[in-house]
Amino acid sequence: MNNADPVISVSNLTFRHKADAEPSLVDVNLTLPRGSRTILIGANGAGKSTLLQILAGKRLVSTLGAHVFVKGRDVFRDSPPGVTFLGTEWAMNPVVRGDIVVSAFLDSVGGYRYKERRDRLLDILDIDLDWHMHTISDGERRRVQLCFGLMVDWDVLLLDEVTVDLDVLVRDDLLKFLKADSETRGATVLYATHIFDGLKDFPTHIAHMHLGHLLAPPSAWPITPASPLASQFAPSTSLYGVALHWLKEDRERRRQLEDSGRKTRGARRDETMPSDSGTFYRKYDYSH
Repeated sequence: MNNADPVISVSNLTFRHKADAEPSLVDVNLTLPRGSRTILIGANGAGKSTLLQILAGKRLVSTLGAHVFVKGRDVFRDSPPGVTFLGTEWAMNPVVRGDIVVSAFLDSVGGYRYKERRDRLLDILDIDLDWHMHTISDGERRRVQLCFGLMVDWDVLLLDEVTVDLDVLVRDDLLKFLKADSETRGATVLYATHIFDGLKDFPTHIAHMHLGHLLAPPSAWPITPASPLASQFAPSTSLYGVALHWLKEDRERRRQLEDSGRKTRGARRDETMPSDSGTFYRKYDYSH
């Protein structure tokens, strides 16, 4: 693979979780250069997790004409090495909630082979090797997941909101580590998150998804007068400000769709409630 080639290349990607379901992704086209760090912005249900899972080869795409390549290789037919996916579901796995000591767990997945990098991550993530996995908090379990996932050098890192359980200090130290890792080794990060504090200097690009559509392809960050984003935002706009603006627009787009017949969210103002207790309890009696 030539260093000038995009490390992630997606074209004509439409995806449905079921054949008769609404598409979760619609004609997504995406390219990311080597060494980039892209923040993927979008509301819950925008399709961010689905896109990351597809790039990791965890979901098979059968749409005719769709191409999903990472490091120049088809993720389904010729899985590329050096791709790490870290999502929130790991910490809920019963296996990692068992009575196993952290040191033994890391050794069981080959941590001793990567001792220098593992030890650096143990310090950054402030992990106690004597913790028992079944007694620690979700945030501490998340730290172990990150150490486990990052102790092997990665070329492409796909992060799906895995910093949500971390305290501010550990998250900041981790982001600094990932940024330095990316800059030193030319590694690529695609990071879906709803937490924008402390991210000002992290991304090289930002992108915007809404209801399965990639509304704003990866654009260079920070904003410059020559940026495609300059027509919408001042160069001084914060990442939080950009995200808030996009999400407000997304909500208005969705409400317009609801006015046109899409299923609505929120309170049902026209719903009548039973006025007497007997009718109410019969309505919600699930014992029959």
